[in-house]
Amino acid sequence: MGERRNGACRVDFDRALRVEFHGVKVTSDAGLRVDPAMRHVVGGRAKDKLGASTSEMSRFETEMLPEEGNVQVLAALPGRWVKHVTERTGLRELILDLDSSDSPTHGRQEGSAYNGHFGYTCYHPLFCFNQLGDLLGAMLRRRNVHSANEWQALLNPIVEQYRSLEIPKFFRGDAAFAIPELYAYLEGEGYSYAIRLKANNVLRRHIAHLLRRPVGRPPRKPKVF
Repeated sequence: MGERRNGACRVDFDRALRVEFHGVKVTSDAGLRVDPAMRHVVGGRAKDKLGASTSEMSRFETEMLPEEGNVQVLAALPGRWVKHVTERTGLRELILDLDSSDSPTHGRQEGSAYNGHFGYTCYHPLFCFNQLGDLLGAMLRRRNVHSANEWQALLNPIVEQYRSLEIPKFFRGDAAFAIPELYAYLEGEGYSYAIRLKANNVLRRHIAHLLRRPVGRPPRKPKVF
């Protein structure tokens, strides 16, 4: 922004907060404990006193956050925020995308293990997004688990949040989620679904007539059966 220009400005959402521009100097240079912007966001006593130190934050992360109840609340936060937004903007349909991913680890991180599919040591988290790309839920899973492991534990709270909405609801997943129990669950909740089937000889035999290449030039539009 260059050197300071003009006077301080105030924001509409909190008239006690003043914003000034001082070139490359920014509020976060002060560090977590004395950072005025962070203390203001936290609110309460943090506005007038110092914030938490690095050691205090470490104890908070390793002793308080891992408690089962706190983990559940944190896991539900993204979905709650997204729901509040969609309640204001309106949601005409809901599409849930469930998929796993990899989170590489280094050293001897607790709960990590070698995953043969990815070919390295990692965690194997599970994610659920809506059609807008918003994260509705995530689960950091340990070791070398199957891609669909604990799908219901992640999906249940999300489905429950949107159960009262009278809108079309859909689910999408890859072949890892081709599970009869998941089919029954989605049908019971009123979801239509598109889940890739795992390749097998029975499937190939039944769709063989659809796999034959048409004579002549390939069509410009997809063939729908």
